[in-house]
Amino acid sequence: MTSTVELPVHKGESGDKAARGPRRRVPGRIRRIGLPYLLLLPALILELLVHLVPMVIGIVMSFKELTQFYIRDWGAAPWAGLDNFRMAVDFDAPVGEALLHSFLVTVGFTLASVGLCWLIGTAAAICMQDTFRGRGLLRALFLVPYALPVYAAVITWVFMFQHDNGLVNHVLHDQLGLTDKPSFWLIGDNSFIALLVVSVWKGWPFAFLIVMAGLQNIPRELYEAAALDGAGMWQQIRRITLPSLGAVNQVLILVLFLWTFNDFNTPYVLFGKSAPEAADLISVHIYQASFVTWNFGTGSAMSVLLLLFLLLVTGVYLAVTSRGRRASRA
Repeated sequence: MTSTVELPVHKGESGDKAARGPRRRVPGRIRRIGLPYLLLLPALILELLVHLVPMVIGIVMSFKELTQFYIRDWGAAPWAGLDNFRMAVDFDAPVGEALLHSFLVTVGFTLASVGLCWLIGTAAAICMQDTFRGRGLLRALFLVPYALPVYAAVITWVFMFQHDNGLVNHVLHDQLGLTDKPSFWLIGDNSFIALLVVSVWKGWPFAFLIVMAGLQNIPRELYEAAALDGAGMWQQIRRITLPSLGAVNQVLILVLFLWTFNDFNTPYVLFGKSAPEAADLISVHIYQASFVTWNFGTGSAMSVLLLLFLLLVTGVYLAVTSRGRRASRA
Protein backbone atom coordinates (compact mmCIF):
# COMPACT_ATOMS: atom_id res chain seq x y z
CA MET A 1 0.00 0.00 0.00
CA THR A 2 1.52 3.20 -1.21
CA SER A 3 0.71 6.55 0.10
CA THR A 4 0.93 9.75 -1.82
CA VAL A 5 2.31 12.84 -0.25
CA GLU A 6 0.91 16.08 -1.46
CA LEU A 7 3.45 18.84 -1.50
CA PRO A 8 2.20 22.28 -0.61
CA VAL A 9 1.94 24.66 -3.50
CA HIS A 10 3.20 28.15 -2.82
CA LYS A 11 1.24 30.57 -4.89
CA GLY A 12 3.32 33.60 -5.47
CA GLU A 13 3.36 36.14 -8.21
CA SER A 14 4.52 33.60 -10.77
CA GLY A 15 1.85 31.16 -9.70
CA ASP A 16 -0.83 33.77 -10.12
CA LYS A 17 0.45 34.55 -13.61
CA ALA A 18 0.46 30.85 -14.48
CA ALA A 19 -3.09 30.52 -13.21
CA ARG A 20 -4.27 33.54 -15.16
CA GLY A 21 -2.46 32.42 -18.31
CA PRO A 22 -0.52 34.66 -20.72
CA ARG A 23 -1.35 38.30 -20.70
CA ARG A 24 -3.42 39.41 -23.65
CA ARG A 25 -2.17 42.27 -25.75
CA VAL A 26 -5.19 42.55 -27.98
CA PRO A 27 -5.53 46.35 -27.66
CA GLY A 28 -1.87 46.82 -28.58
CA ARG A 29 -2.22 44.51 -31.56
CA ILE A 30 -5.31 46.28 -32.76
CA ARG A 31 -3.54 49.60 -32.34
CA ARG A 32 -0.55 48.32 -34.29
CA ILE A 33 -2.67 46.93 -37.13
CA GLY A 34 -4.98 49.93 -37.29
CA LEU A 35 -2.21 52.55 -37.28
CA PRO A 36 -1.49 52.31 -41.05
CA TYR A 37 -5.18 52.69 -41.84
CA LEU A 38 -5.40 55.62 -39.46
CA LEU A 39 -2.50 57.31 -41.25
CA LEU A 40 -4.20 56.70 -44.61
CA LEU A 41 -7.51 58.10 -43.41
CA PRO A 42 -6.79 61.78 -44.31
CA ALA A 43 -5.76 60.79 -47.84
CA LEU A 44 -8.84 58.60 -48.21
CA ILE A 45 -11.11 61.40 -47.03
CA LEU A 46 -9.44 63.85 -49.42
CA GLU A 47 -9.78 61.36 -52.29
CA LEU A 48 -13.43 60.91 -51.40
CA LEU A 49 -14.09 64.64 -51.42
CA VAL A 50 -12.07 65.48 -54.52
CA HIS A 51 -12.92 62.58 -56.83
CA LEU A 52 -15.60 60.19 -55.66
CA VAL A 53 -18.19 62.70 -54.43
CA PRO A 54 -18.09 64.84 -57.63
CA MET A 55 -18.22 61.63 -59.67
CA VAL A 56 -21.38 60.48 -57.90
CA ILE A 57 -22.93 63.94 -58.23
CA GLY A 58 -22.08 63.97 -61.94
CA ILE A 59 -23.74 60.59 -62.42
CA VAL A 60 -26.88 61.86 -60.67
CA MET A 61 -26.85 65.03 -62.79
CA SER A 62 -26.70 62.95 -65.98
CA PHE A 63 -30.22 61.66 -65.23
CA LYS A 64 -31.66 65.16 -64.75
CA GLU A 65 -32.81 67.83 -67.16
CA LEU A 66 -30.36 70.29 -65.70
CA THR A 67 -30.13 73.62 -67.55
CA GLN A 68 -29.30 77.19 -66.58
CA PHE A 69 -32.74 77.55 -65.00
CA TYR A 70 -31.84 75.11 -62.22
CA ILE A 71 -28.27 76.18 -61.47
CA ARG A 72 -29.09 77.56 -58.03
CA ASP A 73 -30.98 74.43 -56.99
CA TRP A 74 -29.89 71.59 -59.25
CA GLY A 75 -31.61 69.04 -57.05
CA ALA A 76 -34.97 70.47 -58.12
CA ALA A 77 -34.28 69.83 -61.81
CA PRO A 78 -36.78 67.48 -63.49
CA TRP A 79 -35.86 63.83 -63.79
CA ALA A 80 -34.90 63.04 -67.39
CA GLY A 81 -34.09 59.36 -67.06
CA LEU A 82 -32.05 58.11 -70.01
CA ASP A 83 -33.04 60.97 -72.33
CA ASN A 84 -29.64 62.67 -71.99
CA PHE A 85 -27.85 59.44 -72.91
CA ARG A 86 -30.15 58.85 -75.87
CA MET A 87 -29.45 62.37 -77.12
CA ALA A 88 -25.70 61.85 -76.76
CA VAL A 89 -25.63 58.55 -78.70
CA ASP A 90 -28.12 59.59 -81.38
CA PHE A 91 -25.54 60.02 -84.13
CA ASP A 92 -28.15 61.16 -86.65
CA ALA A 93 -28.97 64.22 -84.53
CA PRO A 94 -26.66 67.25 -84.32
CA VAL A 95 -25.62 66.61 -80.69
CA GLY A 96 -24.74 62.96 -81.24
CA GLU A 97 -23.05 63.63 -84.57
CA ALA A 98 -20.82 66.30 -83.04
CA LEU A 99 -19.98 64.00 -80.13
CA LEU A 100 -19.07 61.15 -82.48
CA HIS A 101 -16.81 63.44 -84.52
CA SER A 102 -15.11 64.64 -81.36
CA PHE A 103 -14.67 61.05 -80.16
CA LEU A 104 -13.04 59.98 -83.44
CA VAL A 105 -10.72 63.00 -83.40
CA THR A 106 -9.75 62.18 -79.82
CA VAL A 107 -9.05 58.53 -80.67
CA GLY A 108 -6.81 59.46 -83.59
CA PHE A 109 -5.04 62.14 -81.59
CA THR A 110 -4.49 59.80 -78.63
CA LEU A 111 -3.09 56.96 -80.72
CA ALA A 112 -0.70 59.29 -82.56
CA SER A 113 0.41 61.11 -79.42
CA VAL A 114 0.92 57.99 -77.29
CA GLY A 115 2.76 56.20 -80.10
CA LEU A 116 5.13 59.10 -80.73
CA CYS A 117 5.71 59.74 -77.02
CA TRP A 118 6.59 56.10 -76.44
CA LEU A 119 8.79 55.89 -79.53
CA ILE A 120 10.76 59.08 -78.84
CA GLY A 121 11.02 58.39 -75.11
CA THR A 122 12.22 54.81 -75.63
CA ALA A 123 14.76 55.82 -78.26
CA ALA A 124 16.13 58.61 -76.06
CA ALA A 125 16.33 56.33 -73.02
CA ILE A 126 18.25 53.68 -74.96
CA CYS A 127 20.67 56.28 -76.30
CA MET A 128 21.24 57.61 -72.78
CA GLN A 129 22.26 54.19 -71.43
CA ASP A 130 25.88 54.42 -72.55
CA THR A 131 28.20 56.58 -70.48
CA PHE A 132 29.57 59.66 -72.22
CA ARG A 133 30.52 63.19 -71.31
CA GLY A 134 27.52 65.44 -70.86
CA ARG A 135 25.01 62.62 -70.36
CA GLY A 136 23.70 64.09 -67.10
CA LEU A 137 23.15 67.49 -68.72
CA LEU A 138 21.25 65.94 -71.62
CA ARG A 139 19.05 63.94 -69.26
CA ALA A 140 18.20 67.12 -67.37
CA LEU A 141 17.42 68.98 -70.61
CA PHE A 142 15.19 66.15 -71.82
CA LEU A 143 13.06 66.47 -68.68
CA VAL A 144 12.52 70.23 -68.99
CA PRO A 145 9.24 69.99 -70.99
CA TYR A 146 7.82 67.62 -68.38
CA ALA A 147 8.91 69.83 -65.49
CA LEU A 148 7.50 73.07 -66.91
CA PRO A 149 3.99 74.14 -65.84
CA VAL A 150 1.44 73.25 -68.49
CA TYR A 151 0.07 76.76 -68.90
CA ALA A 152 3.48 78.37 -69.24
CA ALA A 153 4.62 75.80 -71.79
CA VAL A 154 1.45 75.86 -73.91
CA ILE A 155 1.24 79.66 -73.92
CA THR A 156 4.80 79.72 -75.25
CA TRP A 157 3.69 77.44 -78.07
CA VAL A 158 0.75 79.75 -78.77
CA PHE A 159 3.18 82.57 -79.49
CA MET A 160 5.36 80.26 -81.57
CA PHE A 161 2.37 79.22 -83.72
CA GLN A 162 1.29 82.79 -84.49
CA HIS A 163 0.65 83.40 -88.17
CA ASP A 164 2.52 86.68 -88.69
CA ASN A 165 5.33 86.72 -86.16
CA GLY A 166 5.49 83.16 -84.85
CA LEU A 167 8.77 81.25 -84.67
CA VAL A 168 7.36 78.20 -86.48
CA ASN A 169 6.41 80.12 -89.60
CA HIS A 170 9.63 82.09 -89.42
CA VAL A 171 11.70 78.91 -89.52
CA LEU A 172 9.59 76.89 -91.97
CA HIS A 173 8.77 79.72 -94.40
CA ASP A 174 11.37 82.45 -94.02
CA GLN A 175 14.45 80.42 -93.17
CA LEU A 176 13.95 77.00 -94.79
CA GLY A 177 11.42 77.87 -97.48
CA LEU A 178 9.43 74.67 -96.93
CA THR A 179 6.04 76.41 -97.30
CA ASP A 180 4.75 78.74 -100.00
CA LYS A 181 3.24 81.11 -97.47
CA PRO A 182 2.91 81.35 -93.68
CA SER A 183 0.49 78.77 -92.36
CA PHE A 184 -2.35 79.12 -89.87
CA TRP A 185 -1.55 76.67 -87.11
CA LEU A 186 -4.25 77.49 -84.56
CA ILE A 187 -7.23 77.28 -86.93
CA GLY A 188 -8.25 74.91 -89.69
CA ASP A 189 -6.81 71.48 -90.35
CA ASN A 190 -3.34 72.47 -89.17
CA SER A 191 -4.69 72.82 -85.64
CA PHE A 192 -4.59 69.03 -85.26
CA ILE A 193 -0.87 69.03 -86.13
CA ALA A 194 -0.20 71.89 -83.73
CA LEU A 195 -2.04 70.11 -80.92
CA LEU A 196 -0.18 66.88 -81.63
CA VAL A 197 3.20 68.62 -81.62
CA VAL A 198 2.54 70.27 -78.26
CA SER A 199 1.20 67.06 -76.74
CA VAL A 200 4.19 65.00 -77.86
CA TRP A 201 6.66 67.72 -76.83
CA LYS A 202 5.40 67.79 -73.25
CA GLY A 203 4.59 64.05 -73.00
CA TRP A 204 7.61 62.19 -74.31
CA PRO A 205 9.91 63.14 -71.37
CA PHE A 206 7.62 61.18 -69.07
CA ALA A 207 8.03 58.11 -71.28
CA PHE A 208 11.77 58.75 -71.35
CA LEU A 209 11.90 58.88 -67.55
CA ILE A 210 9.91 55.67 -67.03
CA VAL A 211 11.77 53.68 -69.70
CA MET A 212 15.13 54.91 -68.44
CA ALA A 213 14.21 53.67 -64.95
CA GLY A 214 13.14 50.31 -66.39
CA LEU A 215 16.42 49.91 -68.27
CA GLN A 216 18.33 50.04 -64.99
CA ASN A 217 16.92 46.62 -64.06
CA ILE A 218 18.29 44.88 -67.17
CA PRO A 219 21.66 43.23 -66.41
CA ARG A 220 24.49 44.46 -68.58
CA GLU A 221 25.76 40.89 -68.82
CA LEU A 222 22.92 40.08 -71.19
CA TYR A 223 24.11 42.67 -73.69
CA GLU A 224 27.72 41.56 -73.33
CA ALA A 225 26.77 37.93 -73.93
CA ALA A 226 24.64 38.91 -76.93
CA ALA A 227 27.51 40.97 -78.37
CA LEU A 228 29.85 37.99 -78.01
CA ASP A 229 27.34 35.85 -79.90
CA GLY A 230 27.35 38.35 -82.76
CA ALA A 231 24.06 40.14 -82.05
CA GLY A 232 23.92 43.68 -83.37
CA MET A 233 22.30 46.71 -81.78
CA TRP A 234 18.88 46.16 -83.34
CA GLN A 235 18.86 42.49 -82.39
CA GLN A 236 19.78 43.38 -78.81
CA ILE A 237 16.95 45.90 -78.66
CA ARG A 238 14.49 43.43 -80.15
CA ARG A 239 15.54 40.34 -78.19
CA ILE A 240 16.62 41.84 -74.85
CA THR A 241 15.50 45.42 -74.31
CA LEU A 242 11.88 45.34 -75.47
CA PRO A 243 10.97 41.97 -73.86
CA SER A 244 12.57 43.07 -70.58
CA LEU A 245 10.54 46.29 -70.64
CA GLY A 246 7.23 44.48 -71.11
CA ALA A 247 5.83 45.21 -67.65
CA VAL A 248 7.09 48.80 -67.72
CA ASN A 249 5.61 49.47 -71.15
CA GLN A 250 2.30 47.96 -70.09
CA VAL A 251 1.84 50.54 -67.34
CA LEU A 252 3.45 53.36 -69.33
CA ILE A 253 1.19 53.03 -72.36
CA LEU A 254 -1.92 52.78 -70.20
CA VAL A 255 -1.01 55.90 -68.21
CA LEU A 256 -0.16 57.84 -71.38
CA PHE A 257 -3.44 56.76 -72.97
CA LEU A 258 -5.55 57.87 -70.02
CA TRP A 259 -3.69 61.17 -69.64
CA THR A 260 -3.87 62.01 -73.34
CA PHE A 261 -7.48 60.97 -73.84
CA ASN A 262 -8.59 63.12 -70.90
CA ASP A 263 -6.26 66.03 -71.61
CA PHE A 264 -8.12 69.31 -71.22
CA ASN A 265 -5.44 71.85 -70.33
CA THR A 266 -3.47 71.61 -73.57
CA PRO A 267 -6.30 72.21 -76.08
CA TYR A 268 -8.01 74.74 -73.81
CA VAL A 269 -4.91 76.91 -73.41
CA LEU A 270 -3.90 76.41 -77.05
CA PHE A 271 -7.25 77.22 -78.68
CA GLY A 272 -9.44 78.73 -75.99
CA LYS A 273 -13.04 77.80 -75.24
CA SER A 274 -13.91 76.96 -78.86
CA ALA A 275 -11.44 74.51 -80.35
CA PRO A 276 -11.28 74.13 -84.15
CA GLU A 277 -13.23 71.25 -85.63
CA ALA A 278 -10.04 69.38 -86.55
CA ALA A 279 -8.80 69.54 -82.93
CA ASP A 280 -12.13 69.18 -81.14
CA LEU A 281 -11.07 66.81 -78.37
CA ILE A 282 -13.81 65.21 -76.33
CA SER A 283 -12.71 66.89 -73.09
CA VAL A 284 -13.19 70.36 -74.60
CA HIS A 285 -16.36 69.20 -76.34
CA ILE A 286 -17.91 68.13 -73.03
CA TYR A 287 -16.84 71.44 -71.50
CA GLN A 288 -18.58 73.33 -74.29
CA ALA A 289 -21.70 71.17 -73.99
CA SER A 290 -21.84 71.90 -70.26
CA PHE A 291 -20.59 75.44 -69.68
CA VAL A 292 -21.21 77.12 -73.04
CA THR A 293 -24.67 75.79 -73.90
CA TRP A 294 -25.58 75.49 -70.18
CA ASN A 295 -26.93 71.99 -70.65
CA PHE A 296 -25.29 70.31 -67.69
CA GLY A 297 -27.47 67.21 -67.92
CA THR A 298 -26.28 66.36 -71.41
CA GLY A 299 -22.69 67.23 -70.54
CA SER A 300 -22.83 64.96 -67.49
CA ALA A 301 -24.22 62.14 -69.62
CA MET A 302 -21.31 62.57 -72.03
CA SER A 303 -18.88 62.45 -69.10
CA VAL A 304 -20.44 59.23 -67.82
CA LEU A 305 -20.18 57.67 -71.29
CA LEU A 306 -16.54 58.73 -71.44
CA LEU A 307 -15.90 57.16 -68.03
CA LEU A 308 -17.51 53.88 -69.11
CA PHE A 309 -15.46 53.85 -72.30
CA LEU A 310 -12.19 54.40 -70.44
CA LEU A 311 -13.06 51.70 -67.90
CA LEU A 312 -13.85 49.28 -70.72
CA VAL A 313 -10.64 50.04 -72.61
CA THR A 314 -8.57 49.77 -69.43
CA GLY A 315 -10.11 46.42 -68.49
CA VAL A 316 -9.64 44.94 -71.96
CA TYR A 317 -6.09 46.26 -72.22
CA LEU A 318 -5.06 44.84 -68.85
CA ALA A 319 -6.69 41.50 -69.63
CA VAL A 320 -4.99 41.19 -73.04
CA THR A 321 -1.56 42.29 -71.86
CA SER A 322 -1.66 40.08 -68.76
CA ARG A 323 -2.67 37.09 -70.85
CA GLY A 324 0.14 37.81 -73.31
CA ARG A 325 2.71 38.02 -70.51
CA ARG A 326 1.51 34.73 -69.01
CA ALA A 327 1.68 33.06 -72.42
CA SER A 328 5.24 34.31 -72.96
CA ARG A 329 6.34 32.94 -69.61
CA ALA A 330 4.81 29.51 -70.23
